[in-house]
Amino acid sequence: MAKKSRTVLPADPDDPEDFDVSREGMERAMKSRIVRMARTGLGLSQEEFASRFRVPVGTLRDWEQARVTPPEFAVAYARVIAAMPEKVAEIVNAA
Repeated sequence: MAKKSRTVLPADPDDPEDFDVSREGMERAMKSRIVRMARTGLGLSQEEFASRFRVPVGTLRDWEQARVTPPEFAVAYARVIAAMPEKVAEIVNAA
């Protein structure tokens, strides 16, 4: 039997559409937010960001919408992009 994940954010009892959030769910949401904020901070659409930084647009959407947890390398890449977007674009598109 799988161990049930502990709730860190209980559902709002007054909102029938709300739900409990586990630690894993919260971590996935935070990683997704880092990726999304890197893109929106540059004012780019998902398609523009994906093209410029060589990330499959479907993968980017999955990460941003927390359907899939972004792996640690993707979170690190998003942080580097946010810090040095022009340099990263220059490097990844130099080939």
